[in-house]
Amino acid sequence: MTSAPTAMTVADTDVLRDALGLLKDREQVAERLLDSSAKHSFDPDTELDWDAPLEEGKWFWPPELVSLYGTPLWKRMSLEQQQDLSRHEAASLASLGIWFEIILMQLLVRHIYDKPVTSAHVRYALTEIADECRHSKMFARMIQKGGAPTYPVSRLNHNLARVLKTVSTTPGSFACTLLGEEILDWMQRLTFPDERVQTIVRGVTRIHVVEEARHVRYAREELRRQMVTAPRWERELTRISSGEAARVFSVAFVNPQVYTNVGLDRREAVAQVRASGHRREVMQNGARRLTDFLDEIGVLRGAGRRLWRSSGLLA
Repeated sequence: MTSAPTAMTVADTDVLRDALGLLKDREQVAERLLDSSAKHSFDPDTELDWDAPLEEGKWFWPPELVSLYGTPLWKRMSLEQQQDLSRHEAASLASLGIWFEIILMQLLVRHIYDKPVTSAHVRYALTEIADECRHSKMFARMIQKGGAPTYPVSRLNHNLARVLKTVSTTPGSFACTLLGEEILDWMQRLTFPDERVQTIVRGVTRIHVVEEARHVRYAREELRRQMVTAPRWERELTRISSGEAARVFSVAFVNPQVYTNVGLDRREAVAQVRASGHRREVMQNGARRLTDFLDEIGVLRGAGRRLWRSSGLLA
C-alpha cells in the first residue's frame, strides 16, 4: 500500500509547480534570440580595422581592471610598465576566452545532440556556436595585433576541462557557461566605451558584449529550467561542480607569467594581487549579477556555496 505523501513532499511539489509556471517557453525564447541574431551579428574580419596602427600611450585594458592596480607594486611601476602589463593581461584574458569558448562549443553540441534538429532551440544553439567560432578567431587576432604571447591555462586546468566537457550534466554545463561569460562581460562593458583603451580592443569588446548578451539569456533561461526539472542528484551535483569551477576560474583568470614578462617578480606580484582589496572588489562586482541569479534559482546552496566563497567571487 502506498503511503501518503509527507508534508515536505507536498511542499516540494507546490514549489516545483510554482517554478514551472514561471518558466518561459523554450521555443519562444529561441525565436526571439534568432531574430536578434539576424539583426545584430558582426563579422570581426570586416567590421574592425585590423590594419590600423596601435595608438601611442593607450591602454589595452582599463587600468582599474588590471590585476595589480592600486597595490604597492603598481605604484612603483612606471606608466609604460603599467600599460605593458595591461597589454599582457588583455592577451591572457583573450587566451582564456578562446579556451573557454572551445569548451562551450563542445558543451552546446552535447546539449543539442538528442534534441529535435528543426526546433528553434537547436537552431539558436547552432547560431551561438557560429558566434563563438568568430569570437575565438577575433580574440586570436587581437592577441597577435598587440604583440603579446598567448597564455594557455595550466596543464592541470586544461585536463580538468577535458573531463568537464566529457561528463558535465546539462545544468552543470550552463552554470559553467555563465561563469565564463558574465564576469568577462561585466569587464568588457567597462572597456568598450573607455577612450583610454586601444581602438581595436574597444571594437573587439563591443562586438563581444552585443553578441554575448544573447548567449547569457539563452544560458540563463535553460539553467533556470534545468534547476526546476532536473532530478535532485543533478541539482546537487550542479551546485558542487559550479562552485569548483568558480574556484578554478578565479585562479586561472590571469596567467602569472604576465608578471614575469613585464619584468616583475612573479611571486611578489601574485602575493600582492591576492592581498588586494581592490582586486577582490573588482572580481566580486564582476560576478555579482551572476551570483545573485544563481542564488535566486537555488544553485548557491550547501557545499557549493562554500566553494563559491572560497573562490573569492562571492562576498
